[in-house]
Amino acid sequence: MQDIGDIFYNRVLLVALVACFVSQGLKLISEVIKHRKLDLRVLVTSGGMPSAHSALVTALAAGVGQTIGWSSPDFALAAVVAIIVMYDATGVRQAAGKQARILNQMVDQLFHEKPEFFQDRLKELLGHTPLQVLAGSVLGATISCLASYWLTKAPS
Repeated sequence: MQDIGDIFYNRVLLVALVACFVSQGLKLISEVIKHRKLDLRVLVTSGGMPSAHSALVTALAAGVGQTIGWSSPDFALAAVVAIIVMYDATGVRQAAGKQARILNQMVDQLFHEKPEFFQDRLKELLGHTPLQVLAGSVLGATISCLASYWLTKAPS
């Protein structure tokens, strides 16, 4: 029987998490450059460039393909999940963000003299543009390939 602690030795999972964290770190750097201030909330929010979700699922799928095999059912499952996540990020979540922006504008116009309506605004940055998803996917694949190269070249 395996111990739950073995999860910390799962290289595919660890590399996928690294890809996600690198993506979030790049968002933080981008925000600092763009707004000239450090806002750590960027590290835990969705949306923005590059897509951390896309980086995570692409690194995961690539890691499964590199480790188990590109023709394995495990890779097929990881690839399908990655496609669904990326489709959702550019489709459903981006549309929800656009709707939130419009609803916030409507509330602003209709209730501009009633500040109690301004307390809870809808979150507008929910999804990603196709370019943000592509950038996250390329980042995830690159990190997975680099990790595979370094881990196979490293002495045991």
